Amino acid sequence: MTLVKNALDRVLTVACVVLFAALVLDVSWQVFTRQVLGAPSGWSEELAKYLFIWLGLFGSALVFGERGHIAVDVAVRRLPRPAQIGLAVVVQLAILAFTALALVWGGFLVSQLAWEQNLTGLPVTVGPLYLALPISGALIAFYTLYHLVRILTGAERPVDDSEPELV
Repeated sequence: MTLVKNALDRVLTVACVVLFAALVLDVSWQVFTRQVLGAPSGWSEELAKYLFIWLGLFGSALVFGERGHIAVDVAVRRLPRPAQIGLAVVVQLAILAFTALALVWGGFLVSQLAWEQNLTGLPVTVGPLYLALPISGALIAFYTLYHLVRILTGAERPVDDSEPELV
C-alpha cells in the first residue's frame, strides 16, 4: 500500500506542477492579449478557471496524502493515547464519508448531468472537466484509508508531533 501511495504522490506532484505551469502560461497569454494586443482572448479566461479548479482539487488530494491539512489538535494532544487513536479514527471515517458522498458520488452525478453541456469559450463539454471532483475524491478516499490503516496498526501517530506543544 505504501508503494501505491508513493507512486500516487509522485504522479500528483507532477500533475500539480504541470497544471500550475499551464495556468501561468494561460494567464500570461490572457494578460498579453489584453494589454499588448488590445484584444482579450476569450478562451483563456475559461481555461484558467478550470485549470485552477483542477489544481486546487488535485493539490488538496496531495495535501491529504501528506496529512498536511489543517488540524486543531490542542485538546486532542492532552488526551490519553487510546482516546487520541479513537478520535483519529472518527475523524478519518468522517473524511471518508464526506469524500465518498460529496466528491465521488456527487461529482460523478454532476459530471453526468453536464456531460453534453457546451462551453462558450472552449471547444469541449463541461462534463469531462467536472471529472476532477470524483477523481480527486477517489484519491482523497485512498489517502484517508491509507492513514486510517496506519493509525490502527500503530505505524502512524494519531496526532502529528511536528509542532512543539504550547504550554
